[in-house]
Amino acid sequence: MTLINSEALQALLDREAIRDCLYRYCRGIDRRDEEALRSAYWPDATDRHGPYQGSATGFIDWALGKLKASDSRIVHRISNPLIELQGDQALVESYFDAIQEELNAEGLPVEALLSGRYLDRFERRNGEWRIIARTVVYDRMRHVLTTQALTPEAFGPRQPVGGQHPLDPLYAFLGRDGSQK
Repeated sequence: MTLINSEALQALLDREAIRDCLYRYCRGIDRRDEEALRSAYWPDATDRHGPYQGSATGFIDWALGKLKASDSRIVHRISNPLIELQGDQALVESYFDAIQEELNAEGLPVEALLSGRYLDRFERRNGEWRIIARTVVYDRMRHVLTTQALTPEAFGPRQPVGGQHPLDPLYAFLGRDGSQK
C-alpha cells in the first residue's frame, strides 16, 4: 500500500478548492446569486470579460444589472480545468459553454451560444482560493433566433423550472430561502 505524502495531499485539496470556486462562479452568474458570484473573486480582482474590462466588483455589478433586468435564462458549464499550482498562486485554464437569451439589434429574442475558455489566475489567501485575475477567451459564438420564449409555461409538465436567486428551487433544497427542509 502506498501512502500519499502531505505535499501531494495538499495539491489535491488545492485543486478541489479551485474547481469548487469555478463552479460557484457558474451558480452565481446563472442564478444571479450575488453572494456566490462575489465569493469566486477576491475584492481586488480584475476581469476582462467581453465588452467589460475592469475590476471584478465592477464586472459583477455590470453583469447582475443586465441580467436581473430580464427574465432570461442562462446556463454555464465548465470543463477541462487545467490547474498549474505555483505556491499560493495557480494558473487555471477552463473551457466553458454558455447558452444565454438575449435580444438582437432588432429587438428579437435570440439564443447566444458561446464557447471559450477562462484564463484565471488564482490566489490562496488565509487558506482560501479565489480568482484574482480573469480573461475570457471566446472560441465560438452563434446567435439563433428563437420562436418560443422560455417562460415557465413553455416547459409544460417539466416542473419545477429554474429561476433567479432566491426563487430557484436550489435555495429551498439548500434551506437558504427561509423555508424548512
